[in-house]
Amino acid sequence: MNYIAVIVLIAFVCELILNIFADFLNLQHFSPELPEAFRDIYDAKRYADSQNYLYENTRFGWIESIVNLGVLLCFWFDSGFNALDHLARGFNRGPVISGLIFIGLLLFLRALINLPFSIYRTFVIEEKFGFNKTGWKTFAADHLKGFGLAVILGGPLLAAVLAFFEYAGGNAWWYSWAAVSFFMLLVRFIGPTWIMPLFNRFSPLEEGELRQALMAFAKRIRFPLKNIFLMDGSRRSSKSNAYFTGFGRNKRIVLFDTLVGQTTTAELVGILAHEMGHYKLRHIWTDTIIGILHSGILFFLLSIFISLPSLFNAFYMDVPSAYGGLIFFGILYSPVEFFLGILLRFHSRRIEYQADRFALETTFAPQALTSALKKLSVQNLSNLTPHPFYVMLNYSHPPILERINAIATLAAQHADERPVQS
Repeated sequence: MNYIAVIVLIAFVCELILNIFADFLNLQHFSPELPEAFRDIYDAKRYADSQNYLYENTRFGWIESIVNLGVLLCFWFDSGFNALDHLARGFNRGPVISGLIFIGLLLFLRALINLPFSIYRTFVIEEKFGFNKTGWKTFAADHLKGFGLAVILGGPLLAAVLAFFEYAGGNAWWYSWAAVSFFMLLVRFIGPTWIMPLFNRFSPLEEGELRQALMAFAKRIRFPLKNIFLMDGSRRSSKSNAYFTGFGRNKRIVLFDTLVGQTTTAELVGILAHEMGHYKLRHIWTDTIIGILHSGILFFLLSIFISLPSLFNAFYMDVPSAYGGLIFFGILYSPVEFFLGILLRFHSRRIEYQADRFALETTFAPQALTSALKKLSVQNLSNLTPHPFYVMLNYSHPPILERINAIATLAAQHADERPVQS
């Protein structure tokens, strides 16, 4: 076993232990008593359900992680990568087609291994806690559509990257960077109108008090909004959400249909103000630029490691290849990605606070925003008291109690800053 294999093996085991340790801390951090801020909306039974929901998901996640790691190690040390490479090369269609076959088979095997876990999580855990609305037909259709999109959109992009690293020499990394950057922008542009409707139905929000209030708010803050869409999230789950997506002419504000029936107009204005805040504060473009820069660094490092003999020796490969180097570098890079993910989630939590501030300062309704966040937490059985270490590793949004406290602090500051009326 060479040094790269040792590094990868240690990284895999350490990451698994670290995540399980964080999960354990998170389970031990439960507050036996319902937090004061939620006593007006949460009953004892529902609060107990939220804790049981987290317990079941966490324990099931441990099983899934251990099985996935065990299968990967068995496949690796039994020379599975090399056997798959010989199979792909046996078609004699050139390095790019061989690479597509090799990577396609790896992804198919991974999907096959994950399928039972996805079925159990959807039809057992989510069903047990009253969330699942997905039928078997919808479940199968979602997976088939996802597979089709991967082939139609991902296949040509992967072929281009493999061709660049096979034939473009020293220019390969920035050719690949340019192609992937263009793809990222393209998907952001066409996603709302071409991709998302493949999975859900989006209908314009009907005329009425809610639409008028949301459009009036958008006009007041000069947010270029032509329409608000209602998504049939209830086809799959009773959970609620709202989000902003796309840019240019394809911007969309989307409300889950499960959300509209559970919240007041003022609360929905607060939720939408938060989502519009991400756009007004340029968070969408910032995240896009971060993603593009990240991919550039990734491809530059890939160009250094992709032909390293010890990288292929670590995975028992007889013949080096661009597609093999792409996969093995991805595995080697995973520890860096793990720690980079911590920084990116910290950035994400920070901009969520900024969007909350924007919503507060533009709606002037802290109680409505707070009430909306509380209702979402109750409906989705969110963990109200996560451990800080678990938050650092996993949370893209701040814990709900921290957001509520931050909103209360901001509201008090604004109240103090208002001039006294004579």
